[in-house]
Amino acid sequence: MPVDGPGESTPRPGPEPVPDSAVVRDALGVGIAVGLSGFAFGVTSAGAGLTVAQSCALSLLVFTGASQFALVGALAAGGNPLTAAAGAFFLGVRNAFYGLRLSRLLRLPGPVRPFAAQWVIDETTAVTLAQPTRRAARIGFTVTGLTLYVLWNLTTLAGALGAEALGDTDAWGLDAAGPAVFLALLAPMLRTTTERATAGLAVVLGLGLLPVLPGGVPVLVAALAAPAVLWFQGRRLGARRNSDGPEGSAGAKGTDPVKGSGGAKGTGPVKGSGRTRGTDR
Repeated sequence: MPVDGPGESTPRPGPEPVPDSAVVRDALGVGIAVGLSGFAFGVTSAGAGLTVAQSCALSLLVFTGASQFALVGALAAGGNPLTAAAGAFFLGVRNAFYGLRLSRLLRLPGPVRPFAAQWVIDETTAVTLAQPTRRAARIGFTVTGLTLYVLWNLTTLAGALGAEALGDTDAWGLDAAGPAVFLALLAPMLRTTTERATAGLAVVLGLGLLPVLPGGVPVLVAALAAPAVLWFQGRRLGARRNSDGPEGSAGAKGTDPVKGSGGAKGTGPVKGSGRTRGTDR
């Protein structure tokens, strides 16, 4: 194995760049596929008693599908508006955590960040994190966010205006497009056992607590899967070190010719001998 000389270092290979066209293609596919779900929201919102203006305002200002569906679903079921808004808020809290990660990755200029924050949702986060370079991440975030924002609002308007003509959205299956695309983007990113275990535990927590907790809360509880898996993994590593530690550490300390031997320090010609110091004078 070659050893670098003084002042030399072996450069580490960086991530392979991705063609801009490939990033744009993937981002457009996600934006178009999920953007069509706006039809389902527009129809559901109109069926819950919201006006066309109210439905469009939700898509323009809120722009997070899960929270919007939770709000109109609770209203359609006769729930209290404040309770419905609280459930939508809890679902939207996850976007704040996405923003913390994306702000460090994208490093957008300060004046642009308030506008970019409106596009921080599941799909833009998944596309951005899948890119190997900052340039590709910025392109993926921008194209996905712009495409999805424009198409989501247009289809919301169309769905609210043509609610009666479209009929039952369950027959169209548009409400499942968003989650399906998100899972398709997430699955290839689960490469290690720890990541798969975290995702599996999050699914169990989210689905298991869905019938007993208010809307939006199971999503937040599912986020506890990450620290739980890391804690369990740390316990396993600690137990393994404790079982192997006494034998390995005793042998290492006893046989180390430099640190393990008190005689090495005492007999050194530089530090250990006062006689040597005297002759230097």
